[in-house]
Amino acid sequence: MNNKLLTVVLSSAMILTLNACQQSSNENPLLAESSIPFGAPDFSKIQTSDYLPAFEAAMQQTRENIQAIVDCKDPATFENTILPFEDSSKSIVRVSSVFFALVEADKSPELSEIEKKVQPMLTDLQNEISFNKPLFQRIKQVYDKQHDTLTGEDQKLLEEIYKGFVRKGVLLSDDKMARMKEINLRISDLQQQWGDLLQEATNEAVVWVDKKEDLSGMSDADVAQCQKDAESRGGKAPYAIVIMNTTQQAPLACLDNRDLRKKVYEASIHRADGTNPKYNTFKIVSEVAKLRADQAELMGYPCYAAYSLDNTMAKTTDNVNNFLKNLVYAYKAKADAETKAIEAFAHDASLTSNPLPLTSQLEPYDRFYYSAKMKKAMLDISDDEVKPYFNVDSVLMNGVFYAANRVYGLTFKERKDIPTYHPDMRVFEVIDKDGKSLALFYGDYYRRPSKRGGAWMDAFAEQSHHWNQKPIIFNVCNNAKAPDGKPSLLTWDEVTTMFHEFGHALHGMLSNCNYKSLAGTNVYRDFVEMPSQFNESFASIPEVFDHYARHYETNQPMPAELKERMLKSINFQSAYALGENLAASSLDMAWHMLASKDVPTPDKCAEFETKALTQYGILDAQIPPRYMTSYFNHVWGGGYAAGYYSYLWTEVLAVNVADTFTKLGALKPETGQAFRDKILSRGNTGDLMQMFTDFTSMKQPDASAILRVRGL
Repeated sequence: MNNKLLTVVLSSAMILTLNACQQSSNENPLLAESSIPFGAPDFSKIQTSDYLPAFEAAMQQTRENIQAIVDCKDPATFENTILPFEDSSKSIVRVSSVFFALVEADKSPELSEIEKKVQPMLTDLQNEISFNKPLFQRIKQVYDKQHDTLTGEDQKLLEEIYKGFVRKGVLLSDDKMARMKEINLRISDLQQQWGDLLQEATNEAVVWVDKKEDLSGMSDADVAQCQKDAESRGGKAPYAIVIMNTTQQAPLACLDNRDLRKKVYEASIHRADGTNPKYNTFKIVSEVAKLRADQAELMGYPCYAAYSLDNTMAKTTDNVNNFLKNLVYAYKAKADAETKAIEAFAHDASLTSNPLPLTSQLEPYDRFYYSAKMKKAMLDISDDEVKPYFNVDSVLMNGVFYAANRVYGLTFKERKDIPTYHPDMRVFEVIDKDGKSLALFYGDYYRRPSKRGGAWMDAFAEQSHHWNQKPIIFNVCNNAKAPDGKPSLLTWDEVTTMFHEFGHALHGMLSNCNYKSLAGTNVYRDFVEMPSQFNESFASIPEVFDHYARHYETNQPMPAELKERMLKSINFQSAYALGENLAASSLDMAWHMLASKDVPTPDKCAEFETKALTQYGILDAQIPPRYMTSYFNHVWGGGYAAGYYSYLWTEVLAVNVADTFTKLGALKPETGQAFRDKILSRGNTGDLMQMFTDFTSMKQPDASAILRVRGL
């Protein structure tokens, strides 16, 4: 998920231009109160030229708000210091939520240029606020005098604000504070460079195909998609295989042409490592890693991971490394056995199910292909057989929304009268079981060159009773959009991704908090993925599955025997999926456990990657990391530095929650209401482990559950 809005919003700065100061909020649709329901952004009025003036005016307003707090002559109190601070960035939140949504999902060259100007401005403002000692003194006075007398969300908001200032470095000496400001500015600049370079590299990595016969093994629908992708990317050849954000590429499972498989795999892993001299992110990686290590050392920590994890459920690098190493130990034998089985199958020329036996060593670009053939032979199942039952519209309406209706009583009314930033986007009014409007939900499900890879949830507005704001939430995915008149069909992985991102959306939509800063998904990084991973479990619950898994032509449900074969196949050779995540998590930790002096130079980054995977016992040519260093956007471009482990950590929590749902009745409204009351509605208003315990009755998570559910 991309939930970096608050960090971006308050990590910024600039000197205002005269024109920006003079622009009236009534003239700029990003600053004026919107007439759209819930105050949603009016994309019918917003122009690219509105963004920079809106940022300038919003930052000026924020500065004035902060100065008013500092200038207050009355003794500092929660009411005259903490609440005004919570309100101080409201205008920036409004502008940033729209601007960065488009930067991520529909980026134009014009937006990219604005981003280059805005990011340092925002970072300057963040520095001004974070290191404003008179402001912090007032906050500290409230913390010292009122912390023990405040209760509930008021106390929690005070704690988060006070600790946030301390973690950012307000107690540093002047020289260290100056260095921290420099680091913040430089990292902001480098992350903007990273985002531009990686998107360009991924778009450039497309594999062009001249002859249809080279696509042998692909379904007719996938061939048509390659033709459409070629047309949308300039038509350098009749067909194009687009590279997605992960190392693993879906066409590797079906392409009979081994040379083409190799091209696709190498285009993926080498997209940004300098193989094409135009695209080398290692210089950015090395500098960001060193700057983060410098940040940690300024704050008194041995490495960035120790600094970052101090504000998570995991708490320490030892806890995370032990968690990862225990999983590696449990998984390794299974992974080795899987590889040997695939190798044996690939080389067996006597099998009718293996019409193209391998005559040389099994390579990483062969694994998916022969694994798919083996899966077909053993379980009689393939993606092409099940995809006709996974029409994206049915998955959304009859699956994702249906489960939310059964469990939480929500209904969804499509609103075609609400403007969007792209024609592919759909908008739904979310209505609670009492008949009252609860939220707006936007879905942007199809890939395009202007969208970064991956899938995420974010918000145009987060829920807040204090601001009288209902949530306005959106999901973004990168599913292939079929040519006009054809259905857009999904793989099982894409189905579960839609359920996953909607789990984040539910966390935002069902929030019931006073303060935006505590609402919805504003929780620890190693808790935020729990509701989303848990929501994936509804995809395979029989009643939900049967409701959405219907043939796009006949609307008939998936036959029982096909469904049984498909569900049995979910954990086929499941060690691979665990291994790619373990490898990526290990890489992330290795980079962020380095002292500043030990960070490798750009020319040594690839060597360090290999060394790190070896040290974690996870180096395996057959199971490469889900993201290699040079395109690991979660870590270098997003908010998951020293935090990618959280996907596995929260999977444990999610499995425990799913087990509780099963015990209490997975589709019972009473179960859904309990989960909503004890976790989803509460955001970061209490102790997160206690929330987990309150719902599951478990004092500690059961980590072994992850292996059971993955069939390991």
